[in-house]
Amino acid sequence: MALELKPLKIGKYTLPIPIFQGGMGVGISWDRLAGSVSKTGAMGIISCVGTGYYKNSAFIQKTIKHRPFDTINFYSKESLFEIFKNARKICGQNPLGANILYAINEYGRVVRDACEAGANMIITGAGLPTNMPEFTNNFPNVALIPIVSSAKALKILCKRWEGRYKRIPDAVIVEGPLSGGHQGVSYEDCFKKEHQLEAIVPQVVEEAKKWGDMPIIAAGGIWDRDDIDRIMALGASGVQMGTRFLGARECDATYYNELMPKIKKEDIELIKSPVGYPARAIVTGVIKALREGRAPKIACVSNCVAPCHRGQEAKKVGYCIADGLGDGYLGDKENGLYFTGANGYRIDKIVSVQEIIDELTRK
Repeated sequence: MALELKPLKIGKYTLPIPIFQGGMGVGISWDRLAGSVSKTGAMGIISCVGTGYYKNSAFIQKTIKHRPFDTINFYSKESLFEIFKNARKICGQNPLGANILYAINEYGRVVRDACEAGANMIITGAGLPTNMPEFTNNFPNVALIPIVSSAKALKILCKRWEGRYKRIPDAVIVEGPLSGGHQGVSYEDCFKKEHQLEAIVPQVVEEAKKWGDMPIIAAGGIWDRDDIDRIMALGASGVQMGTRFLGARECDATYYNELMPKIKKEDIELIKSPVGYPARAIVTGVIKALREGRAPKIACVSNCVAPCHRGQEAKKVGYCIADGLGDGYLGDKENGLYFTGANGYRIDKIVSVQEIIDELTRK
């Protein structure tokens, strides 16, 4: 039986449709995708990763062989402002979010950039953002939404935020290990029953009640309306879906429109990442090249994430994540890195954002 999808209030904002589009980078959810999702009344989220690639690096100061040079250009403030400006042309004043990985270099600077660009909500995963509020003091209307993978993580975060900043998250995303991109638990734990979304949502909901009235958004492997109803029956107030929007016509990394309908279940695997977390990707492009012994040389042009230690971890796993994702955005079939959730193989046709939202909200 379909549950009623009620409007979702987060901070000072109300979403008519309690569905978040996951932030996907490099360049998968930028102005076209995020703006189109927000236009429907759901939550469009702009990925702040690799913004220097936007419009063929038109807004940055320096590139080396088409790659944004160093952190300041890879996370380009000027490009991010342009992305938000163009997304606003699509969605008007509807809420827009920004997804900023905690593991990136210059995290605080990018959070401030996103707030200045007009983000209404900041979403952060890939690490526990214990100091997130520090960078939003001048933006009291911006909602802060961390991503956690356990009730324990939420408890640690709330204790730190309340003790240090006298605030708690405006909402929390709890993500299970079927999501695309980086996971919040070890490779082995991704397959254990106690770490699956169905097991952790009720625990996070109970922990959240101890800290006030924050909505819980469930993410990771949610595909259709049945999944939404099933997970919201466990206490979630909304859901986040990334992979489903890889099948959207408005996807900013346009090669996904060609790639996704061809994908089979066995093409999707958990791989090692220079970020230090396992990541779910399609075995094509640079991952296929790596396994065939022909991966490109690693030079660390963009200096993207702190845990990589300026390319040291990239050399260990055999590929550069910034280069791979950047090439994926540019449609380089040989060198691109293509993330997807476990359900990516279920995309059999490319449709509009509005069609996806209509299907998900139809009783």
